[in-house]
Formats: sequence, structure tokens, C-alpha cells
Amino acid sequence: MDFRLTEEQEALRESVRDFAREVVAPVIAEHYEKHTFPYEVIRQMGKMGLFGLPFAEEYGGMGGNYFTLCLALEELARVDSSVAITLEAAISLGAMPIYRFGTEEQKAQWLPKLVSGEALAGFGLTEPGVGSDAGGTQTRAVLDGDEWVINGSKAFITNSGTDITTLVTVTAVTGTRPDGSKELSTIIVPSGTPGFTVAPGYSKVGWNASDTHELTFDDCRVPAGNLLGERGRGFAQFLRILDEGRIAIAALAVGLAQGCVDESLKYARERHAFGQPIGNYQAIQFKIADMEMRAHTARLAYYDAAARMLAGEPFKRQAAIAKLHASTIAVDNAREATQIHGGYGFMNEYPVARFWRDSKILEIGEGTSEVQRMIIARDLGL
Repeated sequence: MDFRLTEEQEALRESVRDFAREVVAPVIAEHYEKHTFPYEVIRQMGKMGLFGLPFAEEYGGMGGNYFTLCLALEELARVDSSVAITLEAAISLGAMPIYRFGTEEQKAQWLPKLVSGEALAGFGLTEPGVGSDAGGTQTRAVLDGDEWVINGSKAFITNSGTDITTLVTVTAVTGTRPDGSKELSTIIVPSGTPGFTVAPGYSKVGWNASDTHELTFDDCRVPAGNLLGERGRGFAQFLRILDEGRIAIAALAVGLAQGCVDESLKYARERHAFGQPIGNYQAIQFKIADMEMRAHTARLAYYDAAARMLAGEPFKRQAAIAKLHASTIAVDNAREATQIHGGYGFMNEYPVARFWRDSKILEIGEGTSEVQRMIIARDLGL
């Protein structure tokens, strides 16, 4: 196995790294503090083709694959996770369901603008009273003639309320199976549909420059043709989407963890205490060495999961391992980076303060750490 990048992959990584440092870094702190969405940054990311990385050229994509997306996410998250999660959710949760399961008509209608970054889409899965138990979905959709009538609510939905959000795919109960279990299906709900209400943005601990809302559906009517994929396959669809998304979140977590190394190295060389740079002290050296070790091993984990996915091999367990490990070490590295910075690490003017606040959600979003452990244990036969 060779985990070294190709020349093309390395060029992409360098391009996104430069963009993150030169375009994102100078403006993101203000967006973060004011809780504003960085539209201009997103527009430039669209022009770079980042939203089209894993999509076929026939839909306006770059013809790459999921691993190239992960490389971009890692480099963005080394500077800021709000921008990185906007890209991750826009692709893996927004456009990918349509790309994987949509009809040719649906793809032709929605994908070009999503792939170009001109528009964003959300993935309406989680509900206020359900959380990780997606099988307990309460939102319902009833077929009334040639329309679906949707009632219910969704929580913590990324990219669902921006000025360029064009749709949300919604999982809903559409019937009952012969065994009495719920029939779950996925339905496309365009933004602005009557009965579809987007609540004000959440007041969040972190990811303050990303877009997150609660959604409500009150007799919301959409055409029957907005069914995404086969009726009753919604559960299987979102499991597939989340398996892939866990690799992407792992890459984002690795980026945050590596960003903690970057900032700690910089600070350890600049900050003097007791007559010399604090980087001369073994206590600081060992902390940073451990942080680098964590980021490196977590990177190998998501590289492995992505390689299995692209080879068409089973990857569910490896994706869960990558997401679990990367999110755990991201929190560890953020804590250590804050400690290395001392009092300055508690000040929002330093990136590590953002890293510390942003790291915790990685152990929760797109499958909690407990869910990852469940997946791993079940795949081992327990």
C-alpha cells in the first residue's frame, strides 16, 4: 500500500492550502465573532471547483472522487472548520443524495448549480425528539393525488437557510411495512415551498460562521415526482450517505488536529518564558510531538477508509473507525493547543480558541462517537 499522493492530488492540496491561508484566514475570525455566513469565500470556492470535486463532468463536476474532496476538507479545516463543514455538508449531505439516487431529470434540474457552488442543499434527517435514533423518525409524508403532503420538523440542519440554499432532502415516514415497521422515504423540498419554514439560526458553541437551522413542515406540498430514489428506501439511502460522510468528517477532524499543531509550533517559537522560547522546553516539545502523532495516525485511518470505498470494497467499519479516532484526537489536540497557548488560548483572537470550540461537535455530528462504537462492534459480530 502506498499512501503517498499523486502529483495531481498534491497540487490540489497545495492549491486549497494556499486558498485557506490567503483568503479564508484573513476574514474568518470576524465572520465567526459576528455569526455571519462567508458568502464571498463560498463564491470563490465555487469558482475553484471545490463543490464539484467528486462529481462527473457531465453535471459540471471536476471528475474527481471522494478522496479529493477529503484532501480539500483537511486543508480548509487546518484554518477554519466553519468553511470546511459548509463544503462537506454541501457535497456529502446536499448534492450527493441527488447524485447517488436521483433520476436523470432530478440530476439535470438540481446538480449543475449545486456542483458549481452557486446553490447549496441541506439534508433533513435529524429530528428534535429523536437524535441518533433515525429509525424513530416522526416526520410524515402522505401522497395526496400527485403531491406529497409533509408534516413534521428537523433539527440541526446545515446549509438549510442561506440566501443560496435551493433545496432540502427530507426523510419522512411514508407508510407502514408488512412487518409493522416504518416505511421511510426521501423527498426533495425546494426552498420557499409554502408550509416549509426555516427557523432563525441557532446560537451555537462553535462553527459560528456556518449555517444551521431547525426546519418545520406544515402541510407542505411538493410534486410526487420529488420522491428521491425508490419509495421505502430512505433508511438505506441515508445509511449509505452517512457512511461516506464519516470519511469526510474524519478528514475535517484531521485538518483541525493538524491546524492545532501548526498554531502550536508557531506559538512555541514566538513565545518566550524564563529567558527562552517555550519550544525549547521538553514539556512543550512532547505535547506537540504527541499532537503530530495523533494527526498522522488519524490521517492514515481516513486514507484507508477512502481507499476501500473507492475500490468498491466494504468500508463501513473503517469509516466508523476513522471518524471515531479522528474526532477524538481533534478534541485532544485542541485541548493541548489551548494549554500551550496559556491565557492567549482563551482569547478569540487566536485560532486555537476557535479550534477548541469547533472540535467537540466532531464527536457528535454525522453520528456520535457512541454510534461509531456500535457500528464497529456490530461489524465485528457482536
